[in-house]
This record gives sequence, structure tokens and C-alpha cells, in this order.
Amino acid sequence: MKAFPGPGGVLMRRLLRLLRWRVWIQEKLQPTEWQITLLWAALAGFLGALASIVFLTLTENVHTWFGTSGLGVVESMQRLPWWGCLLVPTAGGACAGLVLIFGQRLTRAQSSTDYMEAIVIGNGHVPVRASLVKSAAALFSIGSGGSIGREGPMVQLAAVLASAVGRWRKFSPPQLRLLVACGASAGIASAYNAPIAGSFFVAEIILGTIAMESLGPLVVSAVVATLTMHVLTSSHVLYRVPPFEEVSVAEFGPYILLGFLAGGLAPLFLRSLKHAEEFFISLRLPIVARLALGGLAVGAIAINVPQVAGNGYSVVVEMINGKVFWMTILGLVACKWLATMASFGSGAPGGVFTPSLFMGAGAGLLFGTAVNAVFPAAARDPTAFALVGMGAFLSAASHAPVMSVIMLFEMTLSYDIILPLMLCSVIAYYTAKSLEGSSLYSEALRRKAASAPDPSLTEGRVADMMRANPPVVPATAHFAEIARMFLNVRVNNLYVVDDAGKFQGVVSLHDIKPYLGEPDLAELVIARDILREDFPRVGPEQLLTDALAGFMGVQAERLPVVESDGTLRGSLAKSDLLLTLVEKRKKAAA
Repeated sequence: MKAFPGPGGVLMRRLLRLLRWRVWIQEKLQPTEWQITLLWAALAGFLGALASIVFLTLTENVHTWFGTSGLGVVESMQRLPWWGCLLVPTAGGACAGLVLIFGQRLTRAQSSTDYMEAIVIGNGHVPVRASLVKSAAALFSIGSGGSIGREGPMVQLAAVLASAVGRWRKFSPPQLRLLVACGASAGIASAYNAPIAGSFFVAEIILGTIAMESLGPLVVSAVVATLTMHVLTSSHVLYRVPPFEEVSVAEFGPYILLGFLAGGLAPLFLRSLKHAEEFFISLRLPIVARLALGGLAVGAIAINVPQVAGNGYSVVVEMINGKVFWMTILGLVACKWLATMASFGSGAPGGVFTPSLFMGAGAGLLFGTAVNAVFPAAARDPTAFALVGMGAFLSAASHAPVMSVIMLFEMTLSYDIILPLMLCSVIAYYTAKSLEGSSLYSEALRRKAASAPDPSLTEGRVADMMRANPPVVPATAHFAEIARMFLNVRVNNLYVVDDAGKFQGVVSLHDIKPYLGEPDLAELVIARDILREDFPRVGPEQLLTDALAGFMGVQAERLPVVESDGTLRGSLAKSDLLLTLVEKRKKAAA
């Protein structure tokens, strides 16, 4: 290489040296937008796990602050006097209501969008302050013994962090929605130590598709979250169960009946929660009084049945390990049902995922015990029916049989019940769907989607998805200017425009490779000399399905969006296009 004297020659040599490294990285590593997306998904998983750890720690502190003990919620309720059982959940509900009232002053300018709305019908923006207020209120509801799950706030916090990262990086709406979905996947994985189920929870229930364009980042996020939980906490298999004998042919008949039973109970359970919500709303009480009343109802039941307090995890563990006497099962299920109606109906922030597992375990154990009493060979181990009942009830309630089967397997690591679990879950799903079209999550989302649809998912035009202000260079730009642009922005193609903004062609990163070792020639080259005029382009009014054909036969992550008169309007990213088409396919199926 010829040595050039003066500052200009030194600058050119440095630019060429850096550009050679840029071309080498692109050729050897070839990082695509999808690979970069996986890195952001991993970050969302890590942040989601940290948020879950903080929330769990704060929940335990709130539980201790209410004067109970460092034991579990059920054990604490057992030690309280009758008036303590009434006071603690009531005070917790009142505190949650006060947090929500105070939070309304901070969130008046923000919507109450949760992570599901942000993914399904929104642009991926999850409000930070509204989410923090809701999660803070959930601390008091859950920490005081409300019959509600803790997975809801954990997922919301993970999603809000992912949304904040995506907005900081100025992600497009499809990418931001996907990153929020990755946060939700991380939250579920952190709550249940179930990375596969966390991925399929979001893919099957929220996104409605298991296409690799979306499932791949979900899996990465969930795995990173689970590994983080393992490293920073004593995370382990959620439900430790004894080994079961291989299921005999005679037992499949009762398992089939259990599938129909769970499929019939789950819609009834969901309908009762809806009626409880309508009842509390009809009372027209202030939110503090309404939440306190819900806590009072839970406390009244807990005086004689303390097992209804909390999400029911410890009681489920006792059920599947055969430590619950069969005569008490029916009473436990009935009381837990009423307590969950009280907490959910009053508006206590939290989830009903874990209470649904309680319902399934109780129904399965009761059914298995009854079959064992009449025909022992058809239900040799009733506790196995409790496990299968959990999966079947969850499948019927969520309308997600694949997720339910995987989650039960991950939470127990028991392969012995996989065959009846799969059979029961599918039967329960179809039974529940025939009785009730809506699931645990679908009705609210369908109602909100109808009132506020995302136009980008209905019109299907390139203009809806294009990114404005793509990196451009003028046709007279010298090689040094082109080199600086490639070093400053992470693109492989620069768009060349004339003085009027008309699209002239594309300068590719690989097209400038021959000039990297020829500084003499490079100093004489301008953009017009090396541009590609035949580069594919799309129009702003073109249908998205038609625009997909433009990416065929060309290795490009983006295509220029050009008006009929030649004016450059923006660029269309392949990742945005594929994600949007997947979303549209899901909308059409719904």
C-alpha cells in the first residue's frame, strides 16, 4: 500500500483498515438481524429473571412484615388466631387498594396496557409506572395470603423491562412486540422453572403460532432466565414426586373420563371467576373497600381451612405426595374455589395460573381415589391422577394443550405419566372448547382487540411496516464518506440518492472490497461509480405478501421503499415483514 503524506492520507489508511475488519466480520461471522435479535432476547431473559428474584424477595418481606412468620403462607395462617386470619388478608387487600389509588395519580397519562395487550393488539409499549404500581399492589395481595398466583406480576415486570430495552434501541413495532413476548417467556420460565413451557406459553396462548421466527427468540429468553435463576437462587424442580409405576391398559379408561371431567370443570371455574368479578363491581365500593372485602372473605374461609391462603403450591405438593386424606379433598377444592373467586373477583392483582393447578390436582386426586375404591386395578396410584388432572385442567382453562403437557413434565420431571397426561390434556382441551369458546386469557384480549385494533395488522401495506430515514449517501459521495457510513451504521447496503432524493441504486459492503487494498483508486471513486442499479425495491402501497417476493434471490435484510416517481421513502426489514405476516396469519385464524 502506498504511503500518503499528510492528514488526509493517514485518515484514509485508518478508514481502509477499519473497513477491512468490518468486511471480514461480515463475511466470517455474517451476523443477521435474526442473530442480533437472539442477543436481545437473551438480555430480556436475564433482566426478566432478575425482576422475578426481586419480586419474590419483596413478597417474602411483605409476608413477614404483616406479622405472620418466615414460614409459608399456609403454615403462617395455621398459627394465627381466628381474628388474625381475618385481619391479615383484609389489611393486605386494603394496602393493595391504597397503592392502586395512589398510583392512579402517577399513571393518569399512561394506559393500563399489560403485556398481553402490548403483544397482541398494541405496539409493544408496556407502561413502566402503571406496571410498577400494579406489581406493588400485588405484593400486598400475595404477601398477605390472597388466593391468587404470583406469576402474573412476575411476567408483567419481565415484559416491562423488555419493552423498555426495545424502546431504548428504537425497535420497530413487530420487533418490540417480539421482545416483550421474550420478556413474558422469561417471566413464566422464572416462575415455574420451566423454560420450554414458558416459550410455548407465549407462542401458543399469546402469539398463537410456533413459527421459528418467533419461537426461537422465546426459547433463548426462557433458557437464559432459567439459567440465571439456577445460578442466583436455589431454584429446583417445582414439584418433587415419587416414581410411578407404568400405566396399565386398564387405567386408560379412567384417565379418559378424567379428561372429560377436567374439560367440564375448567369452563365452570372460569365462569365463576367472571361472575365473582361482576358481583364485586355491582357493589360499587371504593377500590380499597372492595379489595379489603375480598381479603376478608379469604380470611374467613382460612379460619377453618388455612390451606386456601396463597397460591396453593404447598397443598398441591402434599396432594401429589399422598399426604392429604381423601375425605378432606372435596372440602379443600370447594373452599379454594370460593377463596379464588373472592380474591380474583375483588380485583386483587395476581394470576390464576397456580390456583388452576390446585383445582386440577384436587379434582384428579378425588377422582383417582374414588376409582381406586371401586376398582383398584384401574387406579393403582391416585396421586398419579392428581398430576394428570393438573395438566388436563390447565389445558382446558388455557386452551393450550401442548404448553400444559410440557409444563407438567418440566415441573415434575416424571416421564411415567406422560402418556395419560397427553391423552387427558387433549380430551380436556376439546371438551372445554366445545363448552366454552373463550379461555383463561382469550376473552379479554378479543374484547380489547375489537375496540382498538392495530392498523398495521389489518391493512397489510408496505407503508405500515417501513422504517423511515434509512442510511443514504449522495451519488457524488466519495469513498471516504461511504466508508464512514458503513462504520457508523450496522447495514450491509447503503442507498444512493440524487439531489432530489430520487433512488439511484445501492452500494453494497462487499462491492467496495476490491478497493480496500487500493487507496489510490479508492480516493478517486464516488458512489455513482460502484452502485448497483438493479437492486430489488418495493412500493409503499404494495401488499406485504407481495413484498415478500422481493427478498427472493437476494441476500439482503432490508429493501428500499420507493415511490412510483423514484422518491426514496424508507426501507422494509425482512424481520419486520416475516413477524407481521405471522401475526396476520394468527389474526386470520382467530
